Amino acid sequence: MNHAALKLFIDVSELGSLTKTALLYRTTQPHISRQISELERECGGRLFQRTGRGVVLTALGEQIMPRVRAWLMDTDQLLNDIKKASGTPVGTVRIGVLPSTAHPLVSTLYYRLKESFPLVKLVVREGQGSQLESWLDNGLVDLALVFRHGAQPREGETWLIKTDTYLVGGAKDKLTSKPTVAFKKLDNLPLVQFCRPNSWRDQLDELGRQNGITINTAMEADSLILQTEIVSRGGCFAVLGPYAIADGLRSGKLRAARIVEPDMTRYIALALSRHAPLTLACRSVKQLVQDIVKDLAVADGTIQAT
Repeated sequence: MNHAALKLFIDVSELGSLTKTALLYRTTQPHISRQISELERECGGRLFQRTGRGVVLTALGEQIMPRVRAWLMDTDQLLNDIKKASGTPVGTVRIGVLPSTAHPLVSTLYYRLKESFPLVKLVVREGQGSQLESWLDNGLVDLALVFRHGAQPREGETWLIKTDTYLVGGAKDKLTSKPTVAFKKLDNLPLVQFCRPNSWRDQLDELGRQNGITINTAMEADSLILQTEIVSRGGCFAVLGPYAIADGLRSGKLRAARIVEPDMTRYIALALSRHAPLTLACRSVKQLVQDIVKDLAVADGTIQAT
């Protein structure tokens, strides 16, 4: 039993498929199957139950998985600690991101990381607010870019971006043809919104109640691409930040007006997991994110680095 075999066990359990694992390892499904069978013989029992849709962990597999995962993390960290004795960041950094920050912030991060710290591997997971919070709490990500609505960062978080919120419509929409639009104009307007639970929707509903207007959610979709595509065809609107709509505005598929009376200010913060070590690689990624945000803020007046 070795590091590679146990790493394979974790990968198969996460992907739930020998075929997908074979693609990841750039090999064949029978080869992966033979390796798993050999590992099961060494363990003295079945680790996976084959199903029509892939594989699932057996009771033995469920029992040993947390210990195997912890052992792999400790082993990898030991190797990284040995390598970084020279002061070179090395290892894997897992970061959770909002759909609207995937590009250009995270895509820029990848290329800068490749240039400055080639021994650091970036693992990006995209999700909504509640998912990101759960991943942070469970230690499934080391860092996460999250939305915040208050004026002060929470403990351990770094304020990155302060930005406005926009009502987004199709290219020929009249309501979003001017630079700003009053919040009251959202009354009963058909909106495409992210699925619940979602703190941004909660805030929008609360603002609606305070201003005596009805927030009409015509459709729920977590896919930012789907939201903007539906809006671009007309008859429906979205409430989004500047990152989410930048490509659509440049291509001419979307129009957007900044929401005022009241202004809808939002912040993006960089949060750290309480259950993952803040390695040199993590600190390096954290600093790169802050540097990229400052550069983007200079290039885009609607975004302010904090």
